[in-house]
Amino acid sequence: MRNPAAPVAATGSGTELLGSAVTRLVRETGASVAMLYLLPRNDTTLQLAVLAGVPGQLTTPWTRVPLSAPMPVADAVRLRCLIWLGSQEELARRYPRPALVLPYRFALGAAPIRAGATDRGGLVLLWPGSHPPQLTDEEREAVVRGCHGIGMLLQQSESSGYPILAGAQPRVLPPPEPPTPKPGEAIATAEFVRRLPGGSCSLAIDGTVTFLNDGAADLLGVPADEVLGTLPWVSLPWLDNPTVEDHYRAAVISRQRTSFNVLRPPDQWLSFHLFPNATGISVRIVPTTRPGPKDIPTPSLPAASSVPSRATALYHLMHLAATLTEAVGTQDVIELIGDQLMPAFRIQTLVVMTAVEGRLRVEGRRGTRPSLMDRFDGAPLTSPTPATHGLTTGIPDFYSSVTELKRAYPSAGLDATVAACAVLPLVVSGHPVGALALAYDRPHRFDLDERALLTSIAGLLAQALDRARLYDAKDRLAHSLQAHLLPHSLPPVAGLDVAARYLPSTRGMGIGGDFYDLIRLDDTTAAATIGDVQGHNENAAALMGQVRTAVHASAGAPPDEVLARTNRLLTDLDPGLFTSCLYAHIDLARHTVRLATAGHPAPLLRHPDGQTEVLDLPPGLLLGIDPASRYPTAEVPLPPGAVLALYTDGLVEAPGVDIDDAATELASHLALALDQGMESVADALVRYAKRATPGTDDIALLLLNALSQEG
Repeated sequence: MRNPAAPVAATGSGTELLGSAVTRLVRETGASVAMLYLLPRNDTTLQLAVLAGVPGQLTTPWTRVPLSAPMPVADAVRLRCLIWLGSQEELARRYPRPALVLPYRFALGAAPIRAGATDRGGLVLLWPGSHPPQLTDEEREAVVRGCHGIGMLLQQSESSGYPILAGAQPRVLPPPEPPTPKPGEAIATAEFVRRLPGGSCSLAIDGTVTFLNDGAADLLGVPADEVLGTLPWVSLPWLDNPTVEDHYRAAVISRQRTSFNVLRPPDQWLSFHLFPNATGISVRIVPTTRPGPKDIPTPSLPAASSVPSRATALYHLMHLAATLTEAVGTQDVIELIGDQLMPAFRIQTLVVMTAVEGRLRVEGRRGTRPSLMDRFDGAPLTSPTPATHGLTTGIPDFYSSVTELKRAYPSAGLDATVAACAVLPLVVSGHPVGALALAYDRPHRFDLDERALLTSIAGLLAQALDRARLYDAKDRLAHSLQAHLLPHSLPPVAGLDVAARYLPSTRGMGIGGDFYDLIRLDDTTAAATIGDVQGHNENAAALMGQVRTAVHASAGAPPDEVLARTNRLLTDLDPGLFTSCLYAHIDLARHTVRLATAGHPAPLLRHPDGQTEVLDLPPGLLLGIDPASRYPTAEVPLPPGAVLALYTDGLVEAPGVDIDDAATELASHLALALDQGMESVADALVRYAKRATPGTDDIALLLLNALSQEG
């Protein structure tokens, strides 16, 4: 019998080069599990490239991890530090999503992989549950040294023209070979096992049976050759219970002994004791007449199923439910359902549809059959297709073969696009709002277990989509309001190359109080301003509009006076919100800029030779606190070729990172883009911010490049 848990070989380029590095790192740190992630250039999603210590199916929910996800490896890469979780309790407190799916005893470390100033990926290591709650200095040094070596390997491969890329599936490293027995040991060991009471059995790390003695075969009630090479909960129907596989998973991940009792029909209770290590799991099976509270009764449903085992399916279902609670927009929901559902249920094509003005509209698609998607998109709700039937009636349909599909919908023309499919209505408060189509490249039998699970998943998806559509509507409104409050375009100023960016936060309504502006004063002078109103709601946005208006009204006056007038206006309005603001008066004839700040991050100045610094400005109080506040002015040279970068704190602020260090790091990225136009520089700084910051705050950026006479 083929092992359904067998890993698929990775197709990535060069991941085999990383295997020995990961193996050595596991040996030096004493870790039991390693997960190596790679971060493609100009991407914000980590991809699992190499896996050691556990079978691939246990890591399916985490093969792709966005940098914005609340996961240890994402935080380690984004914050560029080692994340240590010494217990399952600490994992649950700081990262509830993975703790919910992996309620086992283990310690976890996550570390960034970098090459120079470039983020290359991240590493996750798991230690057995017996590990002390603290990481030793030797272990920490081994992790840092190993990550540095992997980073150098990635850099060297890229420099040689053969970059290492993650494959569609991670490369799963084989477990270490057990020691070769000495002469005579094999016979002695066989005799030792034969003399033991009960049965003895051995499982590989992936759960397949690799050894079964006569005593174990007798207790299990099957010939040994019917069990060898199979997963026991697949080949033995009475072991098809989520709790059985959960004990196996606990043993593999925690590397600690676990035991349970289970009823073999009709009346024989058996006690299983699992002893794991890096090479597999030894199992002792003995009869027992003492059923207890943790005993597992005979399952009421048959085991023969085309869906993965019930424990595996529930494992993915639980992870999906936890993940969907964090999804915001419609596309987020569709990406998550595709990432989790398709590999877990071996689905080749997935389509999410809604009804719009009497027609089907494809909201999202994944998979290998685009022609199936084309058949559905834009079809009238009166057309004879399984999608319209599911959406209009709320009744799920399952078609195990082309014959069944053609019999039900002879005119739909779907026989050339799929071999089997399921169409599940997406129902919210009793009303169908859409449909989920799942297609297979081969005939597929949908038994009762799978139908129930897929229907449950469709219910989760419907609720998540309903929330996401509400979020999308609010987000569109927020962006419309933001677009009207921010300048549609910046005025052309002779002698300046200008670029600006605004990015709403990735959480919340996507509306906030960050603003920027450029004001042309005359042929040789201009004013630039940037600011941040406290909060992320419509009140912050409204106050932002008032601040911009006040600055415009005073533009042309000395910077200290502009801020003082704006401050008096805000204290009179008493909005209950504070505002940071920076105002710059640029004199292109004199090649100078005068600046004043009201509690705003200091700008960056890149000199014509590429040297970049964080300007040291005299501090000023936030606007809206004290009507008598004064705002000292500083004047600095702005020669041709110099670049002034104004930004809000969302570009640099991250948990656990000193704001001054973050500003210095941003300055180094500005210095690297010496020969680029401001639009390209703005894009580069935004990409940096997406990796370095959590995205929970708005970002505003204004770049001003003083051009030479020839420019």
